[in-house]
Amino acid sequence: MLYPMFILVMMTMAIMVITARARMASVRDGSVSISYYSLMQGESPPEFIEKTTRHFNNLFEVPTLFYAGGAVYLAMDLTSQMPIFCAWAFVAFRIIHTFIHLGYNNVLHRLIVFGLGNISIMFLWIGILRSAS
Repeated sequence: MLYPMFILVMMTMAIMVITARARMASVRDGSVSISYYSLMQGESPPEFIEKTTRHFNNLFEVPTLFYAGGAVYLAMDLTSQMPIFCAWAFVAFRIIHTFIHLGYNNVLHRLIVFGLGNISIMFLWIGILRSAS
């Protein structure tokens, strides 16, 4: 369980770097004034700035259920493989979601992958509950 959790943490850190670099570049090239970033209000930033910011924020929403499940799995010293499989599935779907969202950004493709990731979280928790009983 630790490895899929680590991979998602590393992906989150990578998105954080991409977001920070995009923001710094937007200020440097004058497309966004630095005052915009104080409250994230005012002028409309370029699309890539909005996408990276939203994507980074999203990595602190549903993935919290993943991290909590992983922590429970590890703390209870469980051995069932179903939660492990679901954890890897979730990470794979999040990586695919990242490429879609920050790439060609097809909403239907993104929704399908996002939904599959959420289903894998549901089954991760079901697997944990089944293993714990």
